[in-house]
Parts: sequence; C-alpha cells; structure tokens
Amino acid sequence: MNELSLVKKAIKGNKKAFEELLILHSDRLYRTAYLYTGNREDALDVVQETAYKAFLAIEQLKNERYFLTWLTRILIHCAYDVLKKKKNEIPIEKIIELPAEIKGKHDEAIDLARAIVKLNDHYRNAVILFYYQDLSISEVAKVMNIPENTVKTYLYRGKDQLRKLLGGIGYNGEETISRTL
Repeated sequence: MNELSLVKKAIKGNKKAFEELLILHSDRLYRTAYLYTGNREDALDVVQETAYKAFLAIEQLKNERYFLTWLTRILIHCAYDVLKKKKNEIPIEKIIELPAEIKGKHDEAIDLARAIVKLNDHYRNAVILFYYQDLSISEVAKVMNIPENTVKTYLYRGKDQLRKLLGGIGYNGEETISRTL
C-alpha cells in the first residue's frame, strides 16, 4: 500500500494505517530527534511524544502529500520542549551514543555531530532537515515556515559556522562538511 493512501486512511481515523506510517518513518524520526537532543533516551521520548501528538491531530492535516513535513514540524516542537525542560543545555560530555550510521564512520562524523549541537537554532534546523532528512529547500522552508531564500541563507551560514567550529581540527572546509553530511 502506498504512503498517500495510508495517510488518507489515517486521517479518516484508521489507527493501523497511522501505525504503519510511523513505522515507515521511524528511523528518520529517531535520527532527527537524536540530532536535536543528543542522547538516546531523550530522542526516544521526543519520537513517542511526536507520535502521540500527531495521532491526536491527524484529522487536522489538510494536504496528505505533506504528511512527513507536518510530522517533522511536530517532532521539532517536541524536541524543543524536551530541550526547554533541560534548560536548553546539552553538555558535549553527555553525547554518549551516536546513531548507527555515524558509529561506523571516522572521527570527523563524531566531531560534526557534536558541532551541529552547537549551531544557532535556525542554522541547526536547516542543516538537519536538508542534510539528514534529505528534504528539498522548498520542503525545509515549509517545515520551518520561512521563505526558501532564508533557508538557503541558513544553510550557507550554518555550513560557515560548522567550518569555523571544525576548522581547528584539520578540516578542509566545505568539501569535508558536505561529504560528511
């Protein structure tokens, strides 16, 4: 069954279809939540809270094609709620476990994940959605509720900030950052 028909069924109240959609996007949701929270437990809490809030509000989704965008927006709000509860501070020492995709990679990926946590909120959102969620510029703009040119600016400035954060560790600029992302 294709995703669009599952979304239509979920909007009409089909719990099984909604569950299948969550399973379909669970890896992406977890990875995104992890990038915001920096640890496994909080990321799982964010995903669970996202699923709960989305389930309660699924009938309000106006366009089935934007289900993932809608769900990602809920996830971002849930992640910020968790971060607010923790006083918006995530010490680097608390980043204990990284997602499986990053574990197998070299130290650059670990440094990059740690640097992303240090980015300005707007830049971090744009970088995570564009590079880790593989959303297009227009999709990132919809999730963040900003113009496309602003997304491009955030990506440029975010990569520049990452370059500066990682510059003292032997990185060679945008080529390494883009390759690692």
